[in-house]
Amino acid sequence: MNLSLHYPILLIVILFAGAYLTPLLGLWNKKICFPIAVLSTLISAVLSVVLLFSVLENNIVSYYVGGWEPPYGIELTIDPLSSFLSLVVAVIGFLAVVFSKNYVGHEISEKKQPAYYSLLQLIIGGMQGALMTGDLFNLFVMTEIFSISGYALVAITQKKGSLLASFRYLLLASIGTTFILFSTGFIYMLTGSLNMEDISNLLPLIDNPWVMYSGLVLLIIGFAIKSALFPLHTWLPDAHSIAPSPVSVLLSALVIKIGAYSIIRVVYTVFGERLSDGFGLIGVPLSWMASMAILVGSLYAIFQTDIKRMLAFSSIAHIGYILLGVSLASTLSLTGGIFHMLNHALGKACLFFCAGAIIYRTGIRNIADFAGLSSKMPITMAAFAIAASSLMGVPPASGFMSKFYLGLGAYQENWIFLAVILIGSLLSGIYFFKVLAIAYFSPIKEPDSKIRGPELPFSMLMPIVILAIASLAFGVLEDLPVTLIEQAVRLLLSN
Repeated sequence: MNLSLHYPILLIVILFAGAYLTPLLGLWNKKICFPIAVLSTLISAVLSVVLLFSVLENNIVSYYVGGWEPPYGIELTIDPLSSFLSLVVAVIGFLAVVFSKNYVGHEISEKKQPAYYSLLQLIIGGMQGALMTGDLFNLFVMTEIFSISGYALVAITQKKGSLLASFRYLLLASIGTTFILFSTGFIYMLTGSLNMEDISNLLPLIDNPWVMYSGLVLLIIGFAIKSALFPLHTWLPDAHSIAPSPVSVLLSALVIKIGAYSIIRVVYTVFGERLSDGFGLIGVPLSWMASMAILVGSLYAIFQTDIKRMLAFSSIAHIGYILLGVSLASTLSLTGGIFHMLNHALGKACLFFCAGAIIYRTGIRNIADFAGLSSKMPITMAAFAIAASSLMGVPPASGFMSKFYLGLGAYQENWIFLAVILIGSLLSGIYFFKVLAIAYFSPIKEPDSKIRGPELPFSMLMPIVILAIASLAFGVLEDLPVTLIEQAVRLLLSN
């Protein structure tokens, strides 16, 4: 048997198998949970690299689960977009597991650590499954797998407010789930198929457009809730800020991106032939909602005093940038939106890791107490400054390039959207510079409280440094991701 033919399914199965084995072996020895999680996420990262090279060579890689061909069987489809995001999920997921080695004991009791590592693998596996499935119903199933894992991970510490934040997340995301399931039923009723490619071929033959467009609208609303697009964002600030920092990284850097990816996949792959001029009427309200998300998320972030809540509201703004690029539906805007998925994932993951490191080392969450952190934790604060510069759009950091593409696309469509991007970037400068000014220039209130010994354990410092370097590198070497993204955009717009 040629094992390489089964890499797509193995990438997902290995994570789910690790999630299953972790609590079982954890009953025998809790110390084995971390190595299992590291091994499964590392293997998935390696496989995602292999699949990326396969896609570069073959453009699209298809895998029929159980040997059953679509439309009756379940198909895994790996194209430039899904392989690109799969690698992002795999690498950041692996770094989140590594960061957890020392951090996990800070917020989670030893008794719950097997469940924690199991849920980490489950949420990563669910995201990988959502990225790779070519089946609409299995997109719903995989979305539920990583969503349910997210609810549990938010509540796992059981500290004050965590259960309420988890319940609010569950409540609102379940509404999104209902919309996604109903719309999947509408589309199946119309076409008799669940395979995305098959549906895209059948939809042009449908005479009754109202049920079809109702299905599309419900899908977009459902996934907009999952991606926390304004005004459907109210679950995000509490869930992202109160969760353990590695979980905050997964939720903010990855989970909400899968919601945005699902909107792209449904609109361009499934409904592409039935939509003229991008989204048509649907794209107009989506673009204005995205614009409001940029402004409202940034304004809320300015007035936060808790570092993790500030970063959480910042994520609401940046999902706005992504979906603005998606909704404008031009080559430049879509390239900028997908590129910003990468840049926000790198930058926000680095920032949440830095916030977790600060809380771990000093116990400080209030931004006003950051005075002197640049001397106490120089590497952490330098990485924070680099990642913040990327999200502000300061050259040569990578965020500048994605905002450049977004700005060009917005200018072609409507100068108001360009103004929104520029204003949002200025607002992000206000809340990020506030943190950096206090950390670097405010006088130290307690000069004798300097941290002694190593700044952080290696397992925590390594992910921070890697992500900070990546946030700079992809600004200078933007051709590496943009070449693949442009290939993905050509495929999407050709549907």
